[in-house]
Amino acid sequence: MTSTPLLADENELLLKLRAGDQRAFGQIYEYYRRPLGYRILQLLKSEELAEEVLQDLFMKLWEQREQVDPEKSFKAYLYRIAENLCFNLMARAAREKAILLNIMAANTELYSHVEEQIYKKENETLLYHLIGQLPKQRQQVFLYCKIDGKTYQEAAQAFHISVNTVNDHLQKAGKFLKEQLKNHPEAYFSALILFFFQ
Repeated sequence: MTSTPLLADENELLLKLRAGDQRAFGQIYEYYRRPLGYRILQLLKSEELAEEVLQDLFMKLWEQREQVDPEKSFKAYLYRIAENLCFNLMARAAREKAILLNIMAANTELYSHVEEQIYKKENETLLYHLIGQLPKQRQQVFLYCKIDGKTYQEAAQAFHISVNTVNDHLQKAGKFLKEQLKNHPEAYFSALILFFFQ
């Protein structure tokens, strides 16, 4: 059983459409574009997107005109195409949004990592600059113990000084650095970790 055609000569128009008659296609377009456009707008909530989908729908209709069956509801056929196009568009938008969020998250993570590395490098540069202001042997003892991780005894043997002298160098170096770092609070915490808690 076929449905009642919406156009008086719809079956004839559909046969002409199948044969590639552009005038028949134009008549169908003029008759259905408003109700279809309204349905698409209901689904997409965007006039611009609705217009694009409507154009895609009729382009698809023309490309697949030979598949149109005059014995079946043409209205239902058009609305099914319209809804499928809308759902495909929404699914693609959801995927693109997910991809965009992933890209943004990755870029944020990369930016944070790079920023952290720059910050760390700047702090270390400042700290080594301050260490460079220490007397020569005090620099050597401080770096030998705090950077190389050597013991006081090993430092004493390496520099041919007593353990007490090693301790004195480290105490005075630590006091000097802490005093200087008061003017650079952004590097103070890094210094504590790098030098005073190792």
